[in-house]
Amino acid sequence: MGAMMNEDRFGVITFVYDPASVAAATTAEQTVTVPGVRPGDYIEVTKPTLTAGVGIVNARVSAVDTVAIQWVNATAAPVDPPSETYTAFVFRPEKTTAGRFQP
Repeated sequence: MGAMMNEDRFGVITFVYDPASVAAATTAEQTVTVPGVRPGDYIEVTKPTLTAGVGIVNARVSAVDTVAIQWVNATAAPVDPPSETYTAFVFRPEKTTAGRFQP
């Protein structure tokens, strides 16, 4: 069969995460260890339950085995999201191009 070229890789993973308290009326980035991710991966993180007033607004792979999650707190008081098992979709493209998308 030989080697396959331009083969994108993707999958769904879970990880236990206990976020720190998020200050009132702000956004804050926190990191969590997620084995196997690496810079250049696309990651989408899902919080499994509702915590009123806070939410995830962005996630990125900031270093090998490290995901940076940006939280928003829309309330007038600090909120401490609970420790839970989060789910993430990870997409690792074999190659990327600059400029215009050409499927």
